[in-house]
Amino acid sequence: MKHPIKVLIIDDSALVRQTLKEIIESDPHLEVMDTAGDPYLAAQKIRQNIPDVITLDIEMPRMDGLTFLKALMAQYPIPVVIISSLTQNGSQLALRALDLGAIEIVAKSEVTNTKEHLENSRIRVTDAIKAAFMSPVKRIGLSREPYKEIPVVKPDVNLQSLHYNTTDKVIAIGASTGGTEALRYILKAIPANCPGILITQHMPPGFTKSFADQLNLLCEVTVKEASDGERIMRGHAYIAPGGKHMEVYRSGAKYFIKVRDGELVNRHKPSVDVLFDSVAKHVGQNALGIIMTGMGRDGAEGLMRMKEAGAKTFAQDEASCIVFGMPKEAIKLGAAEQILSLQEIPEKIRIYT
Repeated sequence: MKHPIKVLIIDDSALVRQTLKEIIESDPHLEVMDTAGDPYLAAQKIRQNIPDVITLDIEMPRMDGLTFLKALMAQYPIPVVIISSLTQNGSQLALRALDLGAIEIVAKSEVTNTKEHLENSRIRVTDAIKAAFMSPVKRIGLSREPYKEIPVVKPDVNLQSLHYNTTDKVIAIGASTGGTEALRYILKAIPANCPGILITQHMPPGFTKSFADQLNLLCEVTVKEASDGERIMRGHAYIAPGGKHMEVYRSGAKYFIKVRDGELVNRHKPSVDVLFDSVAKHVGQNALGIIMTGMGRDGAEGLMRMKEAGAKTFAQDEASCIVFGMPKEAIKLGAAEQILSLQEIPEKIRIYT
């Protein structure tokens, strides 16, 4: 980067503003342009000097973050990183913010717990800002209606068909920036009898359950946050819990999920490489691996190991990615057998099923 990325911090907490400032300015590629204690003050500052990226709290007095975000996207479509609390309401509002044009979510605990997890917090915050900076932002009209969750009536599935044997398949998907919308598109388009799907989406702790619950309302497949030790079933999609790695292992003819703590891998937890490596080892040629939109290289080497183990492997194409980082790295390695648009992926999954 020739010039540092200019960041405007908007948060009603002086402590959070100061902590964020220290974290951001620890990275030579980032610069805190200014801070604001509420959206009204932030609007004045933006009129004087437009930042490259905004970090935005959601729950603030005078004007809430969603109202400000909606107005911002209609007038100044600037990349936004949401700083949100881990409450159920906070996680739901953060997901709504993604619908309104925000790019990334950072848990407020990742900002305030810096004494305990200084390096992890620094990586999470600075990477989110850089990913947002790289992402295209579209102007969204003020009249845009809230995202309507229309529940899907899940079809009856023959329970006998859910019984696994050694020939059953597993689908493994890895995504980061832009992945929430892409995953919604894919999961809504695939049938209820598909093989078990394991998803690692880079997302902070506390938000993956709300994300899974939201998707479960909209999809024929059952979508849930993964739990340690549960069996992988047909017609189910399992999302790795934020802040935990997810792996697959085999016991007899059945596949199970392992959820564990651990160090960051490729700057992430959960890590796509951790998932893909376990799928390569325990599922092999019965697996399908898909690497999707996101910054960095997490998942590229794991997808290569899946390919070497005999799995089918796909990468999302540049045109349909929000950030063509992870798929690009996988393609450079020769890990992807096919490069597909987002619109082509569901049909390939149906064929694989």
